[in-house]
Amino acid sequence: MSDDVIALASDHAGLALKTTLIDELKRLGHVVVDLGTHSGASVDYPDYGYRIAAALADGKADRGVAICGSGIGICIAANRFAWVRAVNCHDVTSARLSREHNDANVIAFGERVIGVEVAKEALRVFLQTPFAGDRHVARVNKLGAPPKIPSVS
Repeated sequence: MSDDVIALASDHAGLALKTTLIDELKRLGHVVVDLGTHSGASVDYPDYGYRIAAALADGKADRGVAICGSGIGICIAANRFAWVRAVNCHDVTSARLSREHNDANVIAFGERVIGVEVAKEALRVFLQTPFAGDRHVARVNKLGAPPKIPSVS
């Protein structure tokens, strides 16, 4: 599977931005997997964060885009799984650094808090930026394998 396969999912509050970003990704030549929602009817954002995680686990996509009203809830939901490194981005710099330093594989947006053009540019940067590796590898490996919770004295 190539890195050109991008899964997108949103709740009802992220539907318009998801539709716009699907069009942008197709324009850029990416293969898109649309995991819903497909209407403005109220749905639960965790379900769509979990769909992104499942698409990554099943190999149906290499990266994901998760969208809800703020970007926060769907990002938290996706991050419940060890193989997901989801980041809620509001600008190009956070998108670039999330790839360079954290090897993020899911970018989350809040439709109510980000402009369409900023989201498009942040998504382009997210997809184009390689992981820097080097000193970041050991840190990123820890993200997928947290230690047991230490006791607090």
